Amino acid sequence: MKILGIDTTTRFLCLGIYDGNRIYEYKLDSGRRLSSLITVTIKRVMDALGWQINDIDYFACGLGPGSFTGIRIGIATIKGLAFSLNKPVVGIPTLDILARNAGVKGAHVIPVVDAKRNLIYSSIYRNKNGKLSRIRPYMLLTIDEFFKKMRIKDDAVILGDAVNLYKQRILISMKNVTVLDKDYWYPNGRNIIDLAIEKINSKKVNGASGIKPIYLYPKECQVKNANLHGQK
Repeated sequence: MKILGIDTTTRFLCLGIYDGNRIYEYKLDSGRRLSSLITVTIKRVMDALGWQINDIDYFACGLGPGSFTGIRIGIATIKGLAFSLNKPVVGIPTLDILARNAGVKGAHVIPVVDAKRNLIYSSIYRNKNGKLSRIRPYMLLTIDEFFKKMRIKDDAVILGDAVNLYKQRILISMKNVTVLDKDYWYPNGRNIIDLAIEKINSKKVNGASGIKPIYLYPKECQVKNANLHGQK
């Protein structure tokens, strides 16, 4: 079983590839060049492995929340490849991918992603022996709303690029938390593949038209400010 997975919801173009035995990862800081880099990068990685695109059995894609433009480019690319090859697709929420970075640390894992406009994307995952289960919905919150909704009794790990903005407030306002550094702030290819395999084994796959983005901003904000502020 061969899988190609991508996440393009952050500043990084993140790829994971699985050949049935090993997972290969690649990450590129694409900035505003994602649309011109994504297909070239996928081809370069495939060529390095000696694969053709039709060797892929399953495609996987991060669904957001995150950069509105990044989500659209990533999903459109994966849908196009899957549709042209008549291959199944696995859609994976980006907060699920990010939460996996915590490993076995903490009784709870709380990803915090900068959503611009002084807002963050977040959720809470219960961590039992390294196995995560989400216990809150995917949310778009002000920092004050975050502190009200994220009150938990046990220890927690917090990670994501919003740490760069709110680390001191988090440490002052929340007890029993560990804030991870920037090496843990963005999705990685291994997590995409691990989650994709779980979904494939559970038969939670779709056709190319079956995956939908996770947008948390109101629709009028998404359209009006997409090119200026990421997901709005």
